[in-house]
Amino acid sequence: MDDVWRALACGGKKTGISILSPGISLVSIITTVEELQALYGQPGETSLAKEIDYISPEYRAYIEASPFVALATAGPEGLDCSPRGDRAGFVHIHDARTLLMPDRRGNNRVDSLCNIVRDPRVGLLFVVPGSGNTLRVNGSARLDTDAALLDSFKMEGKAPRSVIVVTVDRVYFQCARAIVRADLWNPALHIDPKSLPTAGQILAALSDNRVGGETYDREWPERAQTTMW
Repeated sequence: MDDVWRALACGGKKTGISILSPGISLVSIITTVEELQALYGQPGETSLAKEIDYISPEYRAYIEASPFVALATAGPEGLDCSPRGDRAGFVHIHDARTLLMPDRRGNNRVDSLCNIVRDPRVGLLFVVPGSGNTLRVNGSARLDTDAALLDSFKMEGKAPRSVIVVTVDRVYFQCARAIVRADLWNPALHIDPKSLPTAGQILAALSDNRVGGETYDREWPERAQTTMW
């Protein structure tokens, strides 16, 4: 919403944000749960039957096949959603109510981890390449640095600095409509990365060339290889 008003204030120039077409209003805002329920109606039986409070054998299969998870957290500064990727099955199933996820090397912002130590609520979205269904887990998390636990997640001899321990409150699959609509796995629709700004270009533009640029892009593949784990 703020982006729209900023575009209007700038006369639709410089921001690259499209102005709303004539006749489109932003004032028909839903403000109550009752209004929302009246608009959408009652959920179907299947959407309720799929939700449980433990990891079933069927849901275990999705977790063990997933190499990519979106981790949502909340903190005093607001919400955060962080991508987490590793070899398939990198999130370990300790028991039917507990998941273990290693925190691999990154940029040390630790936004998600800062949120977790102040507000344990988390949401996970497991993605399996080639599958339309995704798996959603809601629960609470804590950080564990037990040496034996960290060692159990070693990759190429390198252990994570912490493990996110998730206690499951709710787990259910999300039907395939979103991925089918996006045609996500269709290689013919995959974007050529060269058509997008590089990380170095973004950094240079946002920092007045203090960081980033061609040197950053050129050195990144080797830096990533040596700091992957």
